[in-house]
Amino acid sequence: MAERRLLLLGLVLLAASAAFLLWNLRGPVGFILTLRATKLAALLLVGLAVGVATVLFQTVAQNRLLTPGIVGFDALFVTLQTGLVLGLGGLGLAQLPALGRFAMEVLLLVLAAQALFGLLLRKGADDVIRMILTGVILGVMLRGVAGLMQRLLDPSEFSVVQQAVFASFGAVDRGLLLIAAGLLAMAMLAALRMASELDVAGLGRVPARTLGLDHDRVVRRSLALVSALVAVSTALVGPVTFLGLIAASLAHALMQTHRHAVLLPAAGLLGALFLVTGQFLFERVLGLQSTLAVLIEFFGGLLFLALILSRRRQ
Repeated sequence: MAERRLLLLGLVLLAASAAFLLWNLRGPVGFILTLRATKLAALLLVGLAVGVATVLFQTVAQNRLLTPGIVGFDALFVTLQTGLVLGLGGLGLAQLPALGRFAMEVLLLVLAAQALFGLLLRKGADDVIRMILTGVILGVMLRGVAGLMQRLLDPSEFSVVQQAVFASFGAVDRGLLLIAAGLLAMAMLAALRMASELDVAGLGRVPARTLGLDHDRVVRRSLALVSALVAVSTALVGPVTFLGLIAASLAHALMQTHRHAVLLPAAGLLGALFLVTGQFLFERVLGLQSTLAVLIEFFGGLLFLALILSRRRQ
């Protein structure tokens, strides 16, 4: 049953992608298709990566209310972008080579995540809660630092920061897209290969160790994949904090299974479907130019509150 739902989900995503590419296609067809295909590829990659990363993170943390953004990925990205604009100016930032900037952002995000995970998990994977709380505090501190730096910017440079820190799918470099696709594909395939181990790890540290699983190793590998997936997707388009929560929650609700061989692709497909459908409705149907990330954060925040309130009633 779950496999049929997964297949149906893939077909729906395929139909949504075709509609995104071909709806109301006019003018120079080749040029327009190239632009749409680039944006579609970015939407698919980010949705898949964030959905898979969130399921991995929730399994490790033993909590379906959490997303990787809670440990400060988005705050670090905002601080990095603000620091670049403050140091180089808006013009200097625009003159940075796209590949060099992308590589620097990915490297910094991955190193920061591994430093946090490595320092706080030295005594074993039972320190995950301490790691999450530390990440929350670091995120608050980084947002404070970013806010202080933003007050030092003039209005024109502040507008550059505002454009950089919101997820944008309209100006993705095709060269970077190919590199990101390769990196994300390897990380997602590695996550799928761990599916059976994640099924056991989801039982908790003590039951997993009782069943013979090296739980600490699985946690470290999972967090390494989470940091890679989130770092690459964030550096490519910007942070989308609550997208993963939406995708993972819907995956659990629709698939009704604890098998990660199903949950991981389902969350990825749902994340991609949410982005593609949302962007299609914004651009093709409603003719609006609003940022899709704003809508994601709004509905994701509502879902987060709903999940917390439902847990309290239980």
